Amino acid sequence: MAISYASTTRDITRDDLQTLFHSVEWDSGSYPDELLQAIQGSHSVMTAWDGRRLIGLVNALSDGVLTVYFHYMLIDPEYQGRGIGKVMMDHMLDQYKTYQTKVLIAYPDVVEFYGKLGFQKEEGTTPLFISDLI
Repeated sequence: MAISYASTTRDITRDDLQTLFHSVEWDSGSYPDELLQAIQGSHSVMTAWDGRRLIGLVNALSDGVLTVYFHYMLIDPEYQGRGIGKVMMDHMLDQYKTYQTKVLIAYPDVVEFYGKLGFQKEEGTTPLFISDLI
């Protein structure tokens, strides 16, 4: 089946999110109601679907003018390596191309992927967290 993409949250269910987040072994999948609320409250969202199965998601949080933060970007492992993440990130980067600052935090195994999209480490900075999920 062909992969389809959407820029709306209306078709996403809590079960879709839980399944997708658990597929990449992220603890936040254990909080599907909160995840649904977070995704619905995002500045923008891009999803990838195989039929009715949610297989990818990227969301953006933004001040609407200068800065955008890409908080979640995940692809079901069964679909990784097919260019789905690149399609979604290219769409999001195009949507926010006029913004001065585009930020994300990457795990070490995907730094190279984001580097190909133009993201770089910023010398002198360190990401800091307070989270009950870490």
